[in-house]
Amino acid sequence: DVTEIEEKEAQAKEEEQIMKEQELSNLLHEKRYLKALGLAISLDRPHTVLMVIKAILKEPEGRRHLQENIVRLRKDQKEAVLAFLVTWNTNSRNCHEAQAVMETLLKHEAPDTLLQFSGIKSAVESLLPYT
Repeated sequence: DVTEIEEKEAQAKEEEQIMKEQELSNLLHEKRYLKALGLAISLDRPHTVLMVIKAILKEPEGRRHLQENIVRLRKDQKEAVLAFLVTWNTNSRNCHEAQAVMETLLKHEAPDTLLQFSGIKSAVESLLPYT
């Protein structure tokens, strides 16, 4: 019978999730946006990533800070943000943030690099009607 072991593993995962969420909250409070973005992406939380981006844009010189943070993300993180912003762009409340992130990606990534992103073709096809 392995139910006890499975329950302990599930409880450990749940505790780890709670710890990460608390860390994310602390990072946002401390305005450590790059780490907050990375953690939200790793938790696969598109809404949280959007909230971090909104917080960055509310700062003085928010566009510049957004660019600095997006540029410093790893390729896989940029791919995840691209996938998230496709959904954000379809909602008029979030389209401005999506456009700001997309502008940063287009300005700071070479076209050849962008073409290597996974899902880039479907992302562009989904973005065109709303952009």
